Amino acid sequence: MMDTLAQTDREPAAASFFAGELGPGPAWLQTLRRQARARLEPEIGFPTTEQEEWRFTNMAPLRQWPLHAAAPAARRVGLEDIEPFRLAGDGYCLVFVDGRFRQDLSNLPGPGAPLRAGSLRAFWEDDGRELENHLARHAQGDANFFTALNTACFQDGAFVSAPANAVVEQPVQLLYLAAGERPGAAVHARNLIVAHHGSSLKVIESYASLTEAPHLTNAVTEIALGPDARVEHCKLQNENERAFHIAAVQAVQNRNSHWLSHSIATGARLARNQIQTLLNAEGAEAILNGLYLARGEQLMDHHTVVDHAQPHCESHEFYYGILAGRAHGVFNGKIFVRQDAQKTNAKQTNRNLVLSEHALINTKPQLEIFADDVKCTHGATVGQLNQEALFYLRSRGIGAGLARQMLVRAFANDAVERITLAPVRAHLEQLLTERFEGLDTSLSFHD
Repeated sequence: MMDTLAQTDREPAAASFFAGELGPGPAWLQTLRRQARARLEPEIGFPTTEQEEWRFTNMAPLRQWPLHAAAPAARRVGLEDIEPFRLAGDGYCLVFVDGRFRQDLSNLPGPGAPLRAGSLRAFWEDDGRELENHLARHAQGDANFFTALNTACFQDGAFVSAPANAVVEQPVQLLYLAAGERPGAAVHARNLIVAHHGSSLKVIESYASLTEAPHLTNAVTEIALGPDARVEHCKLQNENERAFHIAAVQAVQNRNSHWLSHSIATGARLARNQIQTLLNAEGAEAILNGLYLARGEQLMDHHTVVDHAQPHCESHEFYYGILAGRAHGVFNGKIFVRQDAQKTNAKQTNRNLVLSEHALINTKPQLEIFADDVKCTHGATVGQLNQEALFYLRSRGIGAGLARQMLVRAFANDAVERITLAPVRAHLEQLLTERFEGLDTSLSFHD
């Protein structure tokens, strides 16, 4: 699919990533793949900082990599390797190692379970009718190079479908692990989540690295919510700090559906998350919750679009950033209210805590409103640790380092507490503890 190619910026963008072979699949999928490939060049083109949507996120370093399709890891990955990353408890878990589905490491629904789940390839080779209705129909990549590239190239991914009125109590985890030792491995991960009429589903989508080799993850997740469906989707990205992670999440919501989205980003050298939802029928509600922790030279970028297409819908966004060292954060959130979307209620908040004089945040909350009977607010804040609160804690005998850690944890907990999945919250509590152990020396303005 992808040969080892190191290209200059003067060469065609698609050639830097694409050796000419489409991914596998039935005829209907091949048609979509060819259409996606045709859009890559010259219609879309590789993103540059000259484009407004990419102004603060420079992807040029990725094009200097010798990219190649991820190959099976030289060492065997077993149950003991994945155990630290399993967050679904006794729930279902679909494991992918270097983009390949590992049924031997996965826990799939059995016969009679109120859920269909497994690899995309297994379903399209068996009965792909449901996939044909949704796969690559929502995140089409008309203006996004990496989404179109994913559609053209992905080899496999996860499929989760809850039938009508099914209440799936156990969470479903989609676990992607990078295990290769050779630098430049690329994985195009594709996920499709379908919640039919009246169903309820919780999905954990997580990405981690087993080695320190630099690699590329290009992930696309499509979520289709039927009438009265409820989905909680928690995306966790904690890959090694030499990786590039590019991801798109696209939800489409029907009448009275409820989507609770969490995006937690702590890993990768550069992480870009584009999260969008289309509220396409009355009564739909979306809550977008995010937390990004960046240190060193990391760049964390969140772009969100909430598209209010129909009246009487609600959306609430809460994104929190914590930046240390020379880290760079980007938040660009857009609420789009169409002309017919009267009685819209939409709120957006972006809060950022800057722990170093060298850290940088670019935040741009936006409203585009074409209806006249709406309630819409947006805002962003950038600040440091509250010195009065710090003084109060220290006056009670708490050391400077612990006091700073407590204040940072309190800031982050606003996002963590919105997650209803107890194992995920516990995992994040541990991660926060590990991340800010040295806060009193390396991550603050003052001693």
